[in-house]
Amino acid sequence: MASRLSKVDSIIDDAEISDQSNEVGTAQDAQDEELSSAEPGLEEAVIRKVDLWLVGYYSLVYIFRVIDSANYSNAAIINLEHGTGIKKQLGLSPSQWAWTLSIFSYSYMIFEPTNTLAMKVFSPSRWMFVLILGWGISACSSSAARDFEGMMCVRFAIGMAEAGFFPAVLYHMAFWYKPKEMPQRIAVFYSVGQLSPAVSGLLAYAIGFMDGLGGLAGWRWLFLIEGLPAIALSAVALWLPDYPETARMLTDKERVILQDRLSRSAPTGRKGHWDFESPRKLLKDPTFYTFSIYWICHGVGGFGIGTALPTVIYELGFTATSNSQLMNIPPYVSAFLFLNIVGYFLHKKTIRPWTTAVAIESTIIVCYIVLFTVHNAVARYIFLIIAVSCAGSAYPVIWPERIRELEGTVGSGIGIGWTNAMAQFSGIAGPHVFSTVFGPTYHVSYGICLGFLCVGIASILTSWLLVRRKDRKRRVEQV
Repeated sequence: MASRLSKVDSIIDDAEISDQSNEVGTAQDAQDEELSSAEPGLEEAVIRKVDLWLVGYYSLVYIFRVIDSANYSNAAIINLEHGTGIKKQLGLSPSQWAWTLSIFSYSYMIFEPTNTLAMKVFSPSRWMFVLILGWGISACSSSAARDFEGMMCVRFAIGMAEAGFFPAVLYHMAFWYKPKEMPQRIAVFYSVGQLSPAVSGLLAYAIGFMDGLGGLAGWRWLFLIEGLPAIALSAVALWLPDYPETARMLTDKERVILQDRLSRSAPTGRKGHWDFESPRKLLKDPTFYTFSIYWICHGVGGFGIGTALPTVIYELGFTATSNSQLMNIPPYVSAFLFLNIVGYFLHKKTIRPWTTAVAIESTIIVCYIVLFTVHNAVARYIFLIIAVSCAGSAYPVIWPERIRELEGTVGSGIGIGWTNAMAQFSGIAGPHVFSTVFGPTYHVSYGICLGFLCVGIASILTSWLLVRRKDRKRRVEQV
């Protein structure tokens, strides 16, 4: 047992040493230290300015992007007692409802992998303007759907527009930040998204009282209102700083500081810089496949329940539909708090991403076993909160390690887009795994998720081993 523990400690130490050697041992970082020592606090001031634009603006937009996604699940139970629910008005069977949920993720998978490269072609500011405006208009248009076919079309369009946002944000950050600076920023950005479903539940609860206003059902008002903020925020995207080399908000000296502090393998915004050798290296790298398996398994096993959470909570049997919208809030508030706490300790290196990811997956497994065996509604709701909190924290814990393993402008763009596209299996499989035909116990659903989570743990441990070997090889080459 002691030898096993020492091996684990060795893995952690190797990863940390490698990370430090990549970031401190290069000529660029040495020059960065000289610039920082020449004018103390200048680098920190520049980074704060970048944080305001990138982390601040993107987090605000992400709130409304996740609200848009979450509110479709909330629409499933809004105004059911009044007979004006979305399923009844559109004549949707359980299978058709599941397809309107999952078609959103199909368009994600189709358009997400290469969407990051479009940002490189058109510049981040212009491409973000197109994406945000596109999903805002599409979200508003969903309020006009009259049947199954119409809703399928508009849901596909929303997914197509939203597909590029999350990977493009991570890709954009990779142009500006060092790998060691990414975890806390990703945690802040991602945790805001986890809080959004809580806001969407409150919004759905309030809009439910608008049922019949102007001759429109409550769910139509829900879709119409949720798309308007995205349309307004899209205009702000045109003022986003694109790259350190071209940012208008920076002085010449600040641009030099930001460029010199980044490693040579980091993506660059230099015009015409397309390193097409990096995609070949990406496809030959075994971590490309092990990370993909993990993203799929956690997407289905961990995130799948989120696609049907309002219905699952409603079928616990101790709340009416209006109050059920409010019962959706605690799971996501808990996820927001938990992820920020985890992000803080990761930033301080009190905990390590690999062991934290395994612990998170193991906790979800325990929660599902409890949900599978316990019949008390209150106890099941508590463990549902824990499961959702952990599920929403797994990806951001590992994202910095995934980004650190990517090299080159084109390779990083494709790698980030592809990896995040694998998470969309949650939206494809989740509505079917948690179909109402398995309710109210959802024993079959939890059993399927347990299988996926076990494979996910195996894949993350394999990725850890492969990354350890890669870090050792890099360290030897640098010496």
